[in-house]
Amino acid sequence: MAQSVSVLETRSVTHDVVRITFQRPEGYSFTPGQATDVALDRDGWRDAQRPFTFTALPDADDLEFTIKVYDDHDGVTGQIGALKPGDRLLIDEPWGAIRYKGPGVFIAGGAGVTPFIAILRDLERRGELKGQRLIFSNKTEKDIILRDTFEAMDGLDCLFTVTDQADSPLAHGRVDRDFLARHVGDFNQEFYVCGPPKMVEGVSDALKLLGADPDAVVFED
Repeated sequence: MAQSVSVLETRSVTHDVVRITFQRPEGYSFTPGQATDVALDRDGWRDAQRPFTFTALPDADDLEFTIKVYDDHDGVTGQIGALKPGDRLLIDEPWGAIRYKGPGVFIAGGAGVTPFIAILRDLERRGELKGQRLIFSNKTEKDIILRDTFEAMDGLDCLFTVTDQADSPLAHGRVDRDFLARHVGDFNQEFYVCGPPKMVEGVSDALKLLGADPDAVVFED
């Protein structure tokens, strides 16, 4: 059953990504990596649900989403950037297949990194980031969500790659089979994949061809 919550704060993360902090309903809990269906609690919008991922730690006082805003869209994602404290959202029960199963490689494309934010924050708090790796693909450097946060996580190995910025000193190219073969030395570990559907499908297939156990490739169905 959907619950109405009040927006407490909105803050820019990148040029097109915002962090929204909002009330936690009493007794509401989630597992890092999970999402929920969200609607604007206003006339004409309550049936227009979109999935967003929780990005704060699961025991934080308030809940949080980190959302890419599409100002040129007419739907929910086009309205998100205009939210202000006091506006209300409807959130449903948490759901999602992406959850931590053990040390491995987190592979994200763009806003697909959001399920990994709470997971990595939780691992950092528990002192279990050593040996974990984040491969994060974006069009340009300015699109990288929470780059400073990830780079500051003690023990996390970050590999950022861009596809549309030739002058960037970062790695270049899409995360495909050749890229993974060059940058991943061990395919006998867990892999967590999230991003645009075509990327998720391509990366998942490539990992399996490179020897990853299909049961060790975690992604949202």
